[in-house]
Amino acid sequence: MAHFAPEDRSRSKIATVLRVTSGNFLEMFDFFLFGFYATYISKAFFPTGNEYASLMLTFVTFGAGFLMRPLGAIFLGAYVDQVGRRQGLIVTLGIMAMGTILIAFVPSYATIGLLAPFLVLIGRLLQGFSAGVELGGVSVYLAEMATPGKKGFYVSWQSGSQQVAIMVSALIGYVLSQALTPEAVGSWGWRVPFVIGCLIVPFLFYIRRSLEETQEFLARKHRPGAREIFASLAHNWQIVLLGMLLVVMTTVSFYTITVYTPTFGKSVLKLSAEDSLLVTFCVAVSNFFWLPVMGALSDRVGRKPILLVFSALTLLTAYPALAWLVANTSFTNMLVVLLWLSFLYGSYNGAMVVALTEIVPASVRTAGFSLAYSLATALFGGFTPLVSTWLIEVTGNRAAPAFWLAFAGACGLVATLLIYRERSHAEGGLARDAAMA
Repeated sequence: MAHFAPEDRSRSKIATVLRVTSGNFLEMFDFFLFGFYATYISKAFFPTGNEYASLMLTFVTFGAGFLMRPLGAIFLGAYVDQVGRRQGLIVTLGIMAMGTILIAFVPSYATIGLLAPFLVLIGRLLQGFSAGVELGGVSVYLAEMATPGKKGFYVSWQSGSQQVAIMVSALIGYVLSQALTPEAVGSWGWRVPFVIGCLIVPFLFYIRRSLEETQEFLARKHRPGAREIFASLAHNWQIVLLGMLLVVMTTVSFYTITVYTPTFGKSVLKLSAEDSLLVTFCVAVSNFFWLPVMGALSDRVGRKPILLVFSALTLLTAYPALAWLVANTSFTNMLVVLLWLSFLYGSYNGAMVVALTEIVPASVRTAGFSLAYSLATALFGGFTPLVSTWLIEVTGNRAAPAFWLAFAGACGLVATLLIYRERSHAEGGLARDAAMA
């Protein structure tokens, strides 16, 4: 039997993290692009003659992809729990690639009429179905391959890969805005990043195929069938519901400070597209820093303290921060406020993702995690741009998106208190579930 030096094992772990999160990168890359270029997409596929109506239709289509996530979580999650993490992650990448290719090459409404928005919607639905299990599959894989005592640190890289996707998306958008006229970007330039996403698909397939199955899954003697997994999910509905509330804080914050930020900067604060993209890039760098730092801290101090502190801070500071920004609009002030919200999101999420892998029974870990995450994203996070746009319209208050953020903070706070109430009793229940797995 071969023996490996500690540094060899460390390099192997790093390589595995990069391979498993590669598909997560593509998924987030495409999702963010749709939000980044919402104003251009609205003109290309939803030309109603009313800017507000076109943007709302675009965000409805964006949100529709999230409605497919619970279905993907249930069916693809059951598939991953049954056949293995590696094979499941390859399948999800294939479905995501099909949706990406469709959106990248669909002709505009002016060319093919109503077929254009219909095909864009199909592409978003395919992406949503795949994304329903991608996050869960990656998180569970990282949790099962993590070094003992460092699970929070390893799992945080699932979210870390999303931040790299934001950085790359924002950089490409910034370069395009500098190299092309606004007319060119609106006509065809917005498609360039989507085409780039299509071009890297073969490489992502190649590196993901090199993944090995996790030892924890291989050691499991019983592999539940789909019916058994569905029954277990129904039996554990309270865990799924609490997990969903736990994720609401993450998903609403995430889509507020990433996907919605360029639209908020351009359409609401009237800053330039370049300024909005630069802020988004800086937010991604900040997220990338705080996620592993706080994930590692949660390994030392526990998940509960971090979840409580940062959900409470979001509840209390979201509106004052955005109200101050609206009253004192500038690039610098937008950067300061978004970096604060990034700190709250990154700190909370660094502990939240690993906590969710720990509260779901092992036998349905991928399906349970994915369903909780997908329900939160479908019902709350995915519609953040839509809700934020609507809140501003009906209240006349440009800081109104903060109400949605504060609500998300309250959800995270309540969920944490309920999940960790009578901790010893909960651990006893989880131990029994694990013994039955």
